[in-house]
Amino acid sequence: MFSAYRFIPRRSLYVLAGLAVLAGVVAFSVTDKFYLHVLIMMLFYASISSAWNIVGGFAGQLSLGHAAFFGIGAYTSTLFFIDLGVSPWIGMVIGAMLATVVAGGIGYPSFRLRGPFFTLVTIAFAEVLRILTLYAHDFTKGSIGISVPFRPALGNFIFRQVSAYAYVALAFLALTVLVSLWIENSRLGYYLAAIREDEDAAQALGIDAARYKLVAVLISAFLTALGGTFYAQYIFYIEPFQTFSLDFSVLLAMMAIIGGLGTVWGPVAGAFLVTPLQEFLQAKLGGELQGLHLVIYGTALIIVVILLPQGIVPSVAAWGRRALGRFGAGRVASPEGDA
Repeated sequence: MFSAYRFIPRRSLYVLAGLAVLAGVVAFSVTDKFYLHVLIMMLFYASISSAWNIVGGFAGQLSLGHAAFFGIGAYTSTLFFIDLGVSPWIGMVIGAMLATVVAGGIGYPSFRLRGPFFTLVTIAFAEVLRILTLYAHDFTKGSIGISVPFRPALGNFIFRQVSAYAYVALAFLALTVLVSLWIENSRLGYYLAAIREDEDAAQALGIDAARYKLVAVLISAFLTALGGTFYAQYIFYIEPFQTFSLDFSVLLAMMAIIGGLGTVWGPVAGAFLVTPLQEFLQAKLGGELQGLHLVIYGTALIIVVILLPQGIVPSVAAWGRRALGRFGAGRVASPEGDA
């Protein structure tokens, strides 16, 4: 019988369990709605960035139009809920499946070409969806956007207690991390790493590069669309300029790059660093000095990228290995020095 557990290092499971306990305790104990919102957005962005990292990090295929899959998930579940009365939990799965089909339609021809074609196609497709959503006013309400009615119920994916969204976001993060861990330690992950490092060499060894890159984008799109439904049900409002924006896609990539591209915990670390900085600066400076929070935010991120070019997680891991190496060398040399 297949068991995903054997593909996941026990140490990583301990880290995930510790993170889950810590986030759960914080969500239970924090009463300030702003700080609770920051926690929810940290978990949310960590999940979506981890989903992006499957294709952008593991497979090395830069996607700057991932907002397309996010928007498909958000609009599908919302329209099914408002117009047909279908539970967002069901609409979430439908939207994720639809996003997966669309990702296949984008990835199949793009991955059979070399160069930046996949990146350009994803950007163009997200922009096309944004324009179509704007013009389909009778169906999507256009630029006015869609407001999700507040009808608290578990089946409606709407909760009176804001802390409940933190637990859902935590479960979503656990799902994306577990999928990432499975990919990293499975044959698929090894193939994707080989393709990322040298696609020609990987194909020479018999690896079907186009096929495995397509698998990566299908998984990534499915998880990203799930996040779109969560966002719609948490914010209670979606509109084209926000849902299909290029800025959102770039933010996902930036979090993964800052944390450590192609690593499981890199997107999580990047999101945990970037999201509080973004939320606090926008809350404190956004209303007083327009644009200043963006300058400070951008400057801080540039400093992080310069000081840690490989990302937070790989840099910290390298420092830890060097420190352990020096400590071990000192323990070995000590008896000889005493003699």
